[in-house]
Amino acid sequence: MIEVHAVTKSFGDVHALVEVDLQVDGGTVLGLLGPNGAGKSTLVKVLATLLAPDAGHATIDGFDVVRDAVAVRSIIGLAGQFAAVDEVLTGRENLVMVGRLYRLSRREAAQRAADVLERLGLADAGDRPVRTYSGGMRRRLDLGASLVGRPRVLILDEPTTGLDPRTRLDLWSFISDLVDHGTTVLLTTQYLEEADRLAQRIVVIDHGRVIAEGTSDELKTQLGGDVLDVRVVDPSRLDDAARILEGVRGDSAMIDRDEQRLTIAARDGAASLVGAVRLFDDARITVDDIALRRPSLDDVFLALTGHDTASLA
Repeated sequence: MIEVHAVTKSFGDVHALVEVDLQVDGGTVLGLLGPNGAGKSTLVKVLATLLAPDAGHATIDGFDVVRDAVAVRSIIGLAGQFAAVDEVLTGRENLVMVGRLYRLSRREAAQRAADVLERLGLADAGDRPVRTYSGGMRRRLDLGASLVGRPRVLILDEPTTGLDPRTRLDLWSFISDLVDHGTTVLLTTQYLEEADRLAQRIVVIDHGRVIAEGTSDELKTQLGGDVLDVRVVDPSRLDDAARILEGVRGDSAMIDRDEQRLTIAARDGAASLVGAVRLFDDARITVDDIALRRPSLDDVFLALTGHDTASLA
């Protein structure tokens, strides 16, 4: 449904995209991950016909995003990082306006607006001005606006940023329902849990290049084993503990200062745990928790990019 071949885009000396290739099968979710400045939003703009690539080409349902831009716009929905709704209008009026921009009749636009409000749990607030909505309600309305045209392809650029956990879960359920009914979704996200839960395939992009692609399990398998999770009693010794493990393991450690915890790949399993205990004892670093566990997508992201997940925010 979405095909991207060798797409390249530069802004002066900044290479935002470098020969990017990816494919999204119909009725699936592709999660696009990468740190800030990796090129995710630039790719979204190319696919949404808002930005022309310098080289390469991309198609959506067979339509070229440059040559067939009008046709592409008729089959996609786009929800960006910030709610693009009119605060003066009511929620219903916002959706009807979008329907009219899709050249729907007044009656059809009103019906679709009502359907979307009901589906997103906004029916009771539909006739209130948007300025009275909470942040989560505005995000849901913005997503609803992208659905009025009943797009075959939905492009979501960090759709749940800033939402409370309950609203985020509701949107995840809604996105899953759309995919079950045949919608194709390209999802950029700063929540690795979100990609893990929603995406059938994940593409990791860094410095404008695709550096990894696969299912969540395939990417986790690339680490080649378990990870070592350590909680240090004295927060001032966190960096010392990280340096010790990095010197032995040869990998970067992910440090969570709030939890006084660090994580590092442990390809040789139990031997890594025993060795770490000895090294910490020699360095007089006290730990109150140390364990092996299966890798998470956060661990994969760190191993691939050298950044922890804070760089996604």
